[in-house]
Amino acid sequence: MEKVKQSDFRMSILASGSTGNSVYVETDRIKILVDAGLSGKKIENLLKSVGREAKDLDAILVTHEHSDHIKGVGVLARRYNLPIYANAKTWQAMENKLGKLKTEQKFIFAKEKVLTLADLDISSFGVSHDAVDPQFYSFHRNAKSFVILTDTGYVSDRMRGMLKNADCYLFESNHDVELLRYGSYPWHLKQRILSNKGHLSNEDGALALAEMVGDNTERIYLGHLSQDNNVKDIARTTAHDILTEKDCGVNHHFWLYDTDPAEATTLYTL
Repeated sequence: MEKVKQSDFRMSILASGSTGNSVYVETDRIKILVDAGLSGKKIENLLKSVGREAKDLDAILVTHEHSDHIKGVGVLARRYNLPIYANAKTWQAMENKLGKLKTEQKFIFAKEKVLTLADLDISSFGVSHDAVDPQFYSFHRNAKSFVILTDTGYVSDRMRGMLKNADCYLFESNHDVELLRYGSYPWHLKQRILSNKGHLSNEDGALALAEMVGDNTERIYLGHLSQDNNVKDIARTTAHDILTEKDCGVNHHFWLYDTDPAEATTLYTL
């Protein structure tokens, strides 16, 4: 059983999947969204479901310009006068999609940099995906870390080392290869998903995690599941079996959790 923790570093995956993505991270001093790929109203309701209010947000970080990550960014930023952080190329690609924003709401957060907001250190890192310049984030506070890594076709050796031994991961488990291959998607879309600029399969995600989990790791959330080419039970079983085969300590040192495109995970304290 996991211990009750006295900490102000908390997170919830508000939504994760091919239809929309958003993650909430907070300390007692700052409250952040990573992406807002659903309507503003849906994100407001998801925040309420974990006891939080959108009016208390302090910033939005954007990973890349795809609609399932930015759909509600402009609405929320205008409604609550929020600053938005993204790298320069992502800003160029998404700015016209967000609607009118004030100049003072637009901030550059370059790749491979560290941004400190209040008492939270945030590291950006590049991934391999078919967006203009996609980047994801790891959050650090009081020797605790939370890594968000989805929307990538592969995990490089450098990334595996850099993101190793986090306390908590949201990690891509997008598709079951057989479901994708024999499913209804057109061949060009299947090729895109299976490519190095697509998405991680259940198996490839678990194999990467097997080299990254460590003594600090307590939770892994399996994220960005395809609504057409995956099933929660298949994703979880695949990850469990591979991590067990690699003797990583699943269900002993750390636990696997599902995510959902329409239901937030319980607010978790790192």
